[in-house]
Amino acid sequence: MDKQELLALLRRDSYVSGAELGKRLGVTRAAVSKAVAALKREGYGIDSVPNRGHRLAAEPDLLTRAGILEALGPHPWAGTVEVLETVDSTNSYLKTHAAAGAPHGTVVVANCQTGGRGRLGRSFDSSAGAGVYLSILLRPACPPNALMALTAQAAVAVRRAIRAVTGAEAGIKWVNDLVLNGRKLCGILTELSIEAESGLIAYAVVGAGLNCNRQIEDYHPALRDTVGTLLSETGKRVDRNALAAAMIRELSAMPELDWQAEYRSACVNLGKDVQILAPGQPPRTGKALDVGPDAELMVQTETGVEAVQSGEVSVRGLYGYVPVEN
Repeated sequence: MDKQELLALLRRDSYVSGAELGKRLGVTRAAVSKAVAALKREGYGIDSVPNRGHRLAAEPDLLTRAGILEALGPHPWAGTVEVLETVDSTNSYLKTHAAAGAPHGTVVVANCQTGGRGRLGRSFDSSAGAGVYLSILLRPACPPNALMALTAQAAVAVRRAIRAVTGAEAGIKWVNDLVLNGRKLCGILTELSIEAESGLIAYAVVGAGLNCNRQIEDYHPALRDTVGTLLSETGKRVDRNALAAAMIRELSAMPELDWQAEYRSACVNLGKDVQILAPGQPPRTGKALDVGPDAELMVQTETGVEAVQSGEVSVRGLYGYVPVEN
């Protein structure tokens, strides 16, 4: 018996008898009762009334392969989507599989990460049932400098996915965060492996952790001033399967993505004072002017316009950073 066919029949406004369900699905009433009981154990709210039948009253917030593929529809990467209940990190998991020969377009989605991480080794809160934690594998066979803007492209792709599913217009904090109302919704981490002999990219893994259906008070107190979720900032719960499908669709289109204009218009750093924090150097301040073709941040400092390509840039007034009044 196909689970999705049964759910489709149960989604009607009226009750459907076990006999009718069995007839539609080509199984016995006993098989229907067994399947309905299994759905209830999975968290589906099904009303079962004697002499009337069954009706789906509520669906759990489950992130499943079937749900993602249903939302994704025909897509060249559909056959390579893997959904895990729990993993340390979707990026780490996918890097292991990439080294073992996993193909271009492999996608890993997790309901929970126990070791979610971002840039510079930072941790990323990846609680179960609260977000979409997704990584994709690319095999572009190009030199590393050809992928300088890959993280920026991914930020635009995920921004488009959020807009497609929720209508919300997220901002981008250079270089890899998506924000809404000044709160961080999503972090993106890009990792590369380079072939020693050719110097070309062996593979690239792009991961995104997106906060969805969680309230601010559910986070650790240390995060509550900076973290945001789609639920907290829009007031609406999001279909995580639909969002994961939209992310796959947009991320797979990155090679054709004209990202620069959208990135610039969404970049919350531009026109603001920034502080450049680079390892081994004292902090420097300036004003963010533009984003270059390789996703470098163009910053006006005391010595001129500087192209910032690495290090950490923090924006005054965002994520709790407030300038000291003189």
